[in-house]
Amino acid sequence: MQNRHPVDEVLPLSQLLIYGLQHVLAMYSGAVAVPLIIAGVAGLSKAQTAFLINADLFTCGIATLIQTIGFWKLGIRIPVIQGVTFAAVSPMIMIAKAGGLTSIYGAVMVGGLLAFLIAPFFSKLLRFFPPVVTGSVITIIGISLLPVGVAWAAGGTGNPHYGALPYLAVAGIVLVSILLLTKYTKGFIANIAVLLGLIIGLIVAIPLGMVSFSGVATASWLGIDTPFHFGMPKFELGSIIAFVFVMLVTMVESTGDFLAIGEIVEKPIGEEDLARGLRADGLATFLGGMLNAFPYTAFAQNVGLVGLTGVRSRWVVATSGGILVVLGLFPKLATVIASLPPAVLGGAGIAMFSIVAANGIKTLSRVDFDHGHNIFIVAISIGIGLIPLVDANFFNLFPSWLQIILHSGITLGSLTAVVLNLFFNGGGSSHENKEQLAETTVFNIG
Repeated sequence: MQNRHPVDEVLPLSQLLIYGLQHVLAMYSGAVAVPLIIAGVAGLSKAQTAFLINADLFTCGIATLIQTIGFWKLGIRIPVIQGVTFAAVSPMIMIAKAGGLTSIYGAVMVGGLLAFLIAPFFSKLLRFFPPVVTGSVITIIGISLLPVGVAWAAGGTGNPHYGALPYLAVAGIVLVSILLLTKYTKGFIANIAVLLGLIIGLIVAIPLGMVSFSGVATASWLGIDTPFHFGMPKFELGSIIAFVFVMLVTMVESTGDFLAIGEIVEKPIGEEDLARGLRADGLATFLGGMLNAFPYTAFAQNVGLVGLTGVRSRWVVATSGGILVVLGLFPKLATVIASLPPAVLGGAGIAMFSIVAANGIKTLSRVDFDHGHNIFIVAISIGIGLIPLVDANFFNLFPSWLQIILHSGITLGSLTAVVLNLFFNGGGSSHENKEQLAETTVFNIG
């Protein structure tokens, strides 16, 4: 047993639980943010929103268990926790507006199946996703999501008192709380600054009459995530094409995180390891479509937590997966989370989405802008990617199935960046891009 790698070490149960819970808290707010966003866009009731949160947490746990424990040719078997990718949020918003949740789930299932099938070949595609492409896409993701956070901060779209001072004040308190916690705390507390900011905002919002806990008392303590709860999935061409690009971006995110974790825990990630990890992402995403959830990728803030704590055991994160599964079985807790008023979410949303954009800029800082035409790749891909944000009616005369693709800034920006990079720079070196990805951790803020 002396030759056992620290990644495979099984710690005492008490340590597994404590360290595992820490990972859950570090990613929790990021995990529940996406179902809250999609529920708001889809017009779900509080009970339905709670169900969506439960389904997401439950599937996060399953995805994490598959990655960390692994079976057959699935799972990278390193301490990586899974969560919903923010790359999918903007396309899911457009799909939800056009066809509802069932259209999202059809596209998610197809996207997951695609990722599963192409995983062994994806390392050969990495040359098409150098930092100049991924940095541009991540920046577009963050900027495209900012309007959601701003609308929350003002009280929520459709609110007759939209922009009222109390809403803005609560959002400001949440944002300032996150900044203060980030500056004056370290380690574990700093890692859950967003979650603590949400709690502070909730406490402030209650006496202002912004919070309604209706439904909490009647919500059941235990609930099971039933497949296709919102109806059978719809498979629409426009939605599926949009998700093809989402999954390619997501696979690049996961690859960067896998390589980064491999460096931290001193366990080199080979091609077969990467294929197992990406297959697991694909399977988890496919299950997400069945279990009323979303596409899954590695959560990068937990990558930093592994480096911070020095705890390299994958069984710690497997314990996190078990905790997430258990949390996904308690609707009452999810109903409390669904009671968070938009203004509270707005303060956290502005922080989360801005940091996503900032990490895109951080990725771009590694790009050589003095050589070639990289400045044009970044400028034009971001410019075209932001067209739907600048003018929502720009593509209104196109066919409805095509609008789902064109109204997704992430899809437009991704396609533009890949094509322009090929045009100006050619394919590039797959090995070189792997090394750059290992240095660049794509950030899914939690």
